[in-house]
Amino acid sequence: VMKTTDGGYIIVGGTESFNADSEDVYLIRTDPFGDTLWTKIYGGSNVDGGNCVAQTSDGGFIIVGATQSFGNGSIDVYLIKVDTIGDTVWTKTYGGISYDWGRSVLQLEDDGYIIIGSTYSYGMGLGDFYLIRTDSLGDTIWTKTYGGVDWERGNSIAQTSNGGFIIVGYTYSFGAGQNDVYLIRVDSLGDTLWTRTYGGVSWDGGYSVIQTLDGGYIVAGNQDSSGVSDVFLVKTDSSGDTLWTRTHGGTQEDYGMSIVQTSDKGYAVAGWTYPAGQYMRDVYLIKTDSLGDTLWTRTFGDTAFDNGSSICKTLDNGFIIVGGTESFGSGREDVYLIKTDAYGNIGIQEKEDPRPETRDIRLKCHPNPFTSYTTVILPSIELGAEGMGLHIYDATGRLVKSIILESSTYQLGADLVPGIYFIKLNGKPVGKVVKVK
Repeated sequence: VMKTTDGGYIIVGGTESFNADSEDVYLIRTDPFGDTLWTKIYGGSNVDGGNCVAQTSDGGFIIVGATQSFGNGSIDVYLIKVDTIGDTVWTKTYGGISYDWGRSVLQLEDDGYIIIGSTYSYGMGLGDFYLIRTDSLGDTIWTKTYGGVDWERGNSIAQTSNGGFIIVGYTYSFGAGQNDVYLIRVDSLGDTLWTRTYGGVSWDGGYSVIQTLDGGYIVAGNQDSSGVSDVFLVKTDSSGDTLWTRTHGGTQEDYGMSIVQTSDKGYAVAGWTYPAGQYMRDVYLIKTDSLGDTLWTRTFGDTAFDNGSSICKTLDNGFIIVGGTESFGSGREDVYLIKTDAYGNIGIQEKEDPRPETRDIRLKCHPNPFTSYTTVILPSIELGAEGMGLHIYDATGRLVKSIILESSTYQLGADLVPGIYFIKLNGKPVGKVVKVK
């Protein structure tokens, strides 16, 4: 997910819902409230998917991912340029006879593009980082590969303040463990300036990298040092030398997939976590200070598998997170877009009702979960001359219904789509209901 110049959002991923043959690239354009303006799909008769999108200088968008439908090999890097309404301007593929894919794309000052991904067609080993530089029409200017005799995967790229690039992924060829975080600094022509590895004796990987305000870098990924993966943060100086590392997580699997630096010089990380003792997965949002120490964490999701893939800062100092959800929506898995404030809260923060009779109220809803409607039952309280406002929010925090109550019961749900809903009574959280299919 990325912010657009009008304050909305652009999301890319994959969909199996709209093509009877296979998966396609799925592009979604929303307004600032996450409501859909338009959607587009791109691809052919085989599997195609989008991994990264950026808005271009002409107001359109550039998408990178992978395609089995087009190109030279089993899988090729797939670059798609679209206009402001998602109509295709041109497409390009890159790669050889084996497996190649793109993970991240940036537009450069000359309107060309830089792509990082992985290649099994070229390079020294089983798989290498694959860096592709193109002109404004997607035609190749140069390509580079990086890696050793085993295999490497490139996941994220950022442009550095002096015109070069910083790249992160993971390596099986170098480092201390089975695989390590692999950070490479290159100049504007893709020539290597230095490489670094980070990690222990087990499985460690880097999924997101940015340059920090002090000129150094921070990587978000995972570290598996004790048989269980934790979110792994690595902070370096401008030469890639480690300043500090931090791990975050619980007793089960946790991954950090995307990171941003915040205005207080701390960081926000999005990924996913398995709550302790539960076979389910939630979106995981971590806010740290400038040293990587936890200030707060939030999880989003419900009783199935949900995950966070990408995070951006928003104009109100909050965050926008995108991922996937099996807990909500209309299909087997849906795109999951979450907007939070600066403290990771969702929903409109209303002023709490000062009347003592509204404190510590928990509504009863029967049945819950429900299929058609549920009866909301208030405790024995005085409604007051002005009535009491019942406010219903969906899982993204959007207000979907407001009711002024005139009695102690209310039938809710006939006009709601399946999903999870949070209920506030005059601004105070008082319950949760679930509508099922």
